[in-house]
Amino acid sequence: MTASALFANADYQAWLKQIKQRVHTARMKIALAANDELITLYYELGAQIVERESYAQWGSGFIDAFSKDLKDTFPDIGGFSSKNLRYCRAFFRFYCSPAIWQQAVAELESIPWAGVDSELAALLTQIPWGHNILIFTKSADLQEAHFYLQQTLENGWSRDVLALQLKSNLYARAGKAITNFVRTLPTPQSDLAQQTLKDPYTFDFMAMTEPFNERDVERQLTQHITQFLLELGKGFAFIGRQYHLEVAGNDYYIDLLFYHITLKCYVVVELKNRRFIPEYAGKLNFYLSAVDSLLKRDDDQPTIGLLLCRDKNNIEVEFALRDMNKPMGVSEYTLVETLPDNLKGALPTIEEIENDLQQLQQQAGINADLTIEEDD
Repeated sequence: MTASALFANADYQAWLKQIKQRVHTARMKIALAANDELITLYYELGAQIVERESYAQWGSGFIDAFSKDLKDTFPDIGGFSSKNLRYCRAFFRFYCSPAIWQQAVAELESIPWAGVDSELAALLTQIPWGHNILIFTKSADLQEAHFYLQQTLENGWSRDVLALQLKSNLYARAGKAITNFVRTLPTPQSDLAQQTLKDPYTFDFMAMTEPFNERDVERQLTQHITQFLLELGKGFAFIGRQYHLEVAGNDYYIDLLFYHITLKCYVVVELKNRRFIPEYAGKLNFYLSAVDSLLKRDDDQPTIGLLLCRDKNNIEVEFALRDMNKPMGVSEYTLVETLPDNLKGALPTIEEIENDLQQLQQQAGINADLTIEEDD
């Protein structure tokens, strides 16, 4: 059989596809195994550095000298810079309790992750070192770090995306929306739905100039749909903006409609550029009934509603949702608000503010130096 005939053969193509998948799987296993060994090595290096610093009188230049010796011995291997060795030390200190440092170091040869829970160790070795550095340097405690480790693996976050999630403090916002899911959804659907929603939502990828209304926000969210979906979280599929529904001969328009792949349900998102009032919950309840009747399939779960507003009183929200029979939650959202161009020139400069402050000081007889430094 000629090469061209072979390429056209269905059996050959099917077999080739299997081999390609097998090679891809093998490469992934090799990469994961190599990463496992690297992260384990860095943990052990950190432990050894902590131990030596605790009793050896080698001075403050110990890590720099250690780095030089390692790089001289292994010139083709990266990761032995003084900066990275200090990260290794911080890595060990963060994940190993100070009370068992000495014991952990003694057990490292027989138990590579001594002092660390096996489940946590498994998470640490599945993500790259750069991701690990971000997590243990930005997290306040093990619980927060565990959250970001799991989310990174589940969502396949790049380092840049992880950095954004850390900056927006996702850990403090996840699952914090006020909802009635416990009463309106069966378990475990209610727990999963609760963890899907946040409070507040941070739309810092948008810059808005006042005055603006809900349509302005909708338009920018759909223009930045990739960032919007990232902020919403894994599983949201965008269906449409101002989604049209006809009920009893009247036209209604949902601000934003999504389908959640994991929850297997439609999600209605209503935006309000103002403070929450109880009437909003009633309107959202109506939309959820309409979607359940007109769009929901038999194998779909009940439609969920998310009301996003600029401000809310939690007690008012709880009262408003108490007797609603449809699952819904209420969260705040924040935007980056920019000044109109015609006002930017009216703002005083740093120099002008300094001069004014100096004049005030002189008038008040204050002799202390006072300076204002512009942020980097």
